[in-house]
Amino acid sequence: MAAPERTPDRTEADPILDGRWLAGAVLAVAARPTLWATAVRQVLVLAGPGWWRRPPRLPVPDAAYLRFRLVTAYGADGATPTVDDLVTYLHWCRAWPRIVDGTAPVAPAERWRQR
Repeated sequence: MAAPERTPDRTEADPILDGRWLAGAVLAVAARPTLWATAVRQVLVLAGPGWWRRPPRLPVPDAAYLRFRLVTAYGADGATPTVDDLVTYLHWCRAWPRIVDGTAPVAPAERWRQR
């Protein structure tokens, strides 16, 4: 009888759970108080319902969703986002409501790069 196929848990599948990357991400966000609320909101939105019931009991995105987003962003399976990309993403998330309603500045990405 063959052993059942093992499904990797989320700690193995998620590059964001790498300690060095996570520490860099936390420091980058901590240095930008305007992104704190956005970062907390995105963590909770992306974690999905019932994240506290699944190991590692941290609010991390589903491994399949994260893999899909990284492949579409970087064009390669197993890519790890840069901390700068995370900061840019959080700025985009923060600005998105203003972009949609037309009250955002013309080139918000240029302002983000100056910080």
